[in-house]
Amino acid sequence: MMLSGVSGTLMLSAIKHLAEDLHPLQIAFFRCVVGFIVLAPMLWQIGGVRAMRTRHIGLHALRGLLNAGAMLCFFWAVSITPLAMISAINFTAPLFATLLAILILGERVGIRRWAGLVIGFAGTLVIVRPGFEAVSPGAILALVSSLVWAGAMIVIKRLTHEESPLVITLYASIFVGLFALIPAIAVWQWPTGWQWGWLALIGVFGSAVQYFLTRAFSLADTTLVLPFDFLKLVWASIAGLFLFQEVPDIWTWIGGSVIFASSFYIAYRERRRGVPPRPRVPDTPAS
Repeated sequence: MMLSGVSGTLMLSAIKHLAEDLHPLQIAFFRCVVGFIVLAPMLWQIGGVRAMRTRHIGLHALRGLLNAGAMLCFFWAVSITPLAMISAINFTAPLFATLLAILILGERVGIRRWAGLVIGFAGTLVIVRPGFEAVSPGAILALVSSLVWAGAMIVIKRLTHEESPLVITLYASIFVGLFALIPAIAVWQWPTGWQWGWLALIGVFGSAVQYFLTRAFSLADTTLVLPFDFLKLVWASIAGLFLFQEVPDIWTWIGGSVIFASSFYIAYRERRRGVPPRPRVPDTPAS
């Protein structure tokens, strides 16, 4: 779980560095291309193109649209927002997913989980502090990304009832790439040699996030490994300080801690009540 967090921070740092010369919308598209290249060889291991047959092409397209929207907002936010703030706001994705599960899937929750949601979103207000200072466009983009990504998580949950994780991921790579290409064309410029290298690194780090995260949850219980997810805020703060001279304020730490604690409490309550866990996917749509 710690290696997943480090990989995610390296990916964010690479995105932020590359965004100084290449538009974040275009970076997001190439992230999809690299992801598909990495996954394509696995297609033949499960039977080739025939294994991609599905009766839920509409749901796959919807997931791709939501995922693309979340990724585009996320990459843009990373390019203009301190890394620590991005990492703290990303903790809201599980909160939004729980809220959407209640509203869309009709999941029943008790007063304790409702309290966890309220406290978690209060932590978000601590970070952005509306009314005390102008809410930054990056913070808004990060929140929109978390909300839209939570919607994609709900679609993923529906798809996992009948589709394999690899097929879901392959269709995501295809549809997210197609939807991400449309805005990328508007700001298109061909990457230079060194930019191709950074794009490849972003893809490698993103794949590493998925691998380490999956391994963590396969080796230990969710409530055991999830607390280590909070270290992403530590890694992001260190990277932001030494690479981009960003000093996170105390409100980012307080708000991020509150959001993470509420997310962990909700996960703990779901386990105690025997609620089937949602598919654990990376907290960020870029991974």
